[in-house]
Amino acid sequence: MTTTYTPLPVPPAALRELRTTDDAGRPARPFTARADGAPLDCVGSPLRCCLRGIEAGDRVSLVSYAPLRRWAADTGVEPGAYDEVGPVFIHAEPCAGPGEDGGSGGYPFARPGALRTVRRYDADGHIVGGRLFEIPDDAAAGFERVLGEAFAEPEVALVHVRALEYGCFQFEVRRPQLPVR
Repeated sequence: MTTTYTPLPVPPAALRELRTTDDAGRPARPFTARADGAPLDCVGSPLRCCLRGIEAGDRVSLVSYAPLRRWAADTGVEPGAYDEVGPVFIHAEPCAGPGEDGGSGGYPFARPGALRTVRRYDADGHIVGGRLFEIPDDAAAGFERVLGEAFAEPEVALVHVRALEYGCFQFEVRRPQLPVR
């Protein structure tokens, strides 16, 4: 199945800033990912810079990220109370970015059975709807369906996909005709 919608990672300009100071004003604190159950065990957690899971030995940082705030600054709007800051993992140093498919059928972090929220925002950065989404066995078809539903509403400019368990931002999808910055 060909992906109609493009999952977007954290933009390169934002990554450069986040690798120094995050969106909550805290300095980045890089560490080496481990897979031994210790406090630095984050293997498998999603990296928002390249849309893949963390591997043992990766140098990463856990930073606060405000995706809607950054989108709003690029587009000249004020999201107001809809601005959110949350934790995301990124590589501590620049990486190659997303691979060819970004994950399962073009959608990253698409483990069947995982629960996601799909939040819809208008061109002013205000929430105009959302829904709970359980990733089906055919993750690509499921994402195509749920994103198609979102963008069928003409006021929807972008969608944020978040993990239900922790509320973590997974990736953004913009209305296909909108330019990516």
